[in-house]
Amino acid sequence: MPDDARPGLRVTTTLVVPEAELSWRFSRSSGPGGQGVNTTDSRVELSWDVERSAVLTETQRARVLDRLGRRVVDGVVTVAASEHREQRRNREAARTRLAALLADAVAPPGPPRRATRRTRGSVERRIGAKKRRTEVKRLRRPPQD
Repeated sequence: MPDDARPGLRVTTTLVVPEAELSWRFSRSSGPGGQGVNTTDSRVELSWDVERSAVLTETQRARVLDRLGRRVVDGVVTVAASEHREQRRNREAARTRLAALLADAVAPPGPPRRATRRTRGSVERRIGAKKRRTEVKRLRRPPQD
């Protein structure tokens, strides 16, 4: 299906980024391409303004901005794709990459870790290792008169 006919970028079952909010930039790729490498703009950059997006709730927006951290510059997250020789395939790769990145960022946090007690064996191994280390260091000392 061509990019223009798509309703948007599906991130999760409930979150779809409209095409109007996505920004595309094309440039020359540094990879393989034969004679056409210097004439075709096959490298793709796909950007999305997280801060101004209308599809995110405030909770999702805070989660995305927090989890993506340095990847968000001035409220905009950008992914690049240049591994293919064709712009069309790089566009698909960029869409897939951005969707996966946003799906991870929007996902709710996992359950908190339940504190558990150390096993007796692990405590004994730790104490034994400390005693062996103490003995090694004691033997390295100069003799006391």
